[in-house]
Amino acid sequence: MSQLPALPVTFRPGRTRAVLLTAGIAIFVVITTVAMLLEQLTPGEKLSFVLTGALLFGVLAMLARVKVVADESGVTVVNIVSRRRLAWAEILQVNLRPGDPWVFLNLSDGTSLPVLGIQPGIAKQRAIADARALRALAEDRSLRDLP
Repeated sequence: MSQLPALPVTFRPGRTRAVLLTAGIAIFVVITTVAMLLEQLTPGEKLSFVLTGALLFGVLAMLARVKVVADESGVTVVNIVSRRRLAWAEILQVNLRPGDPWVFLNLSDGTSLPVLGIQPGIAKQRAIADARALRALAEDRSLRDLP
């Protein structure tokens, strides 16, 4: 087995995050600039432009917040609008199959949890390495929990 990453470790789609945040800032700046340059707009209309830009930035920032944090006691999965804490024993399997948009965790309660913090979108090889590292951690921790 390959060497396990030191805990705590955070997995997140770095390139995707950079693209989303950069796009969000650019959209906000462009919309705000256009609102300020259009002299025929009332102050209320200008404010609505700025608020629309801020809303778009907020949506992209929510998409960029996804991550997975693994520590000694378990894993915290932060998706777009949810956060879930899992003990290592709850994770039965870590899956990233060809064509999957992100990692899925098969859990002891029979459900599957999407993990958007590891996604092969822009950086496929990084996502595969992160999925393997999370799988190795889960397997290592489940072996430690055996009687």
